[in-house]
Amino acid sequence: MTQRTLVTGGAGFLGSHLCQRLVDRGEHVICLDNLFTSRKETIEHLLELDNFEFIFHDITEPIELKVDAIYNLACPAAPGHYQFNPIKTLKTSLLGAMHTLGMAKANKAKIFHASTSEVYGDPTVHPQPESYRGNVNPIGLRSCYDEGKRAAETLMFDYHRMHGVDIRVARIFNTYGPHMHPYDGRVVSNFICQALAGKDITIFGDGTQSRSFCYVDDLIDGFLAMMDAEEATGPINLGNPVEFTMNELADLVIEITGTSSKLVKKPLPADDPTQRQPVIALAKSLLSWEPRIPLAQGLETTIAWFSETDLSLWTPPTPNFEGGLTEKTA
Repeated sequence: MTQRTLVTGGAGFLGSHLCQRLVDRGEHVICLDNLFTSRKETIEHLLELDNFEFIFHDITEPIELKVDAIYNLACPAAPGHYQFNPIKTLKTSLLGAMHTLGMAKANKAKIFHASTSEVYGDPTVHPQPESYRGNVNPIGLRSCYDEGKRAAETLMFDYHRMHGVDIRVARIFNTYGPHMHPYDGRVVSNFICQALAGKDITIFGDGTQSRSFCYVDDLIDGFLAMMDAEEATGPINLGNPVEFTMNELADLVIEITGTSSKLVKKPLPADDPTQRQPVIALAKSLLSWEPRIPLAQGLETTIAWFSETDLSLWTPPTPNFEGGLTEKTA
C-alpha cells in the first residue's frame, strides 16, 4: 500500500522541494498550506499527479487526516514575516505541533518536526552542538519564533515519552536555494535581489557576523535520511558546517552576478545572532549525512533561478519587508 505522507507548509521554500522528492519516491503526498508566505505555483505542476493533493488550511486550526507519516514544516521563518504577527507565529509553532502530534498519535504515524538553530539564541558556544541549551531572550522581538520552536520541541518529546509517538526533530541551520521568497528578508535572497537589480547590497552590522549556508537539496537529503533511519529521535543539527561572514557572502554574490553594486552597512537588528555554525557529528554518525554542495555552486544555481523567475508575481506577504526589491522594481 502506498504511504500517505502529510507535509504542513508544503508550498513553502523547503516544503515544495520536499513534496517533489516525496512524490518522486512514489509516496502519496498531502500538501497542507495557508499560503501566507508561500505560493501555490511552487507545487502547481504536482497537482496533475495522482499521488499528490493540496489542502488549503491553517495548521493553527484542527484537522483530521489518515496518514502514515508527517513532516511538520509550517511556520513563517523569516524575521520580517514572523514578527508581522508574533502571536500568530507562536500559535503556529505551538498549535501546529499539537495538531500534528495528535494526528501522529491517532494514526500511529512517524512525525518529523522542522525546528531551527534559533533555539540556540545568540550562542556563547561556537560551533553549536545539540547538547548546547542556548543563550536566549524569551521576551525579545524574535522570541515569537525562537520560543515557539523551543516549545514545539518540548511538545514533541513529551508526546514521545508519554504516548510513544515516533518523533524526528531536526534543528535546521540557514538554508538557501530555488523557491526562496524574494521578499523573505533573508540575507541570501536580499543580496541576490539587490545585486540583480543593480542596487547597493545592504549588510546589517559590520559584516563580520557569520552564518553557515546549506543548499536546499542537501537539507532535503537530511530530512529523508532522518525519516528513513531506524531511530533518529533527535534533536539533530542539519546544516553546513562551513562558516562564512556576511562580507564574504556579499563578495561571492557580486562575483557570480557580475553586478557593480556597492556594500552599504546598517545597524544590526535586535537579538540578531552574531554566529551560526552547526556541529553535525551526530548527523554524520546516525544518518551518514553531510552537505555536498559548496556555497559558490549553490549560489550559482540559486542566482540562475532568481534571474529566470518573474519576480513581479511574488509580492511581500507583510508590509514591513526591508529587502532589496519594491513592487515597482520587481
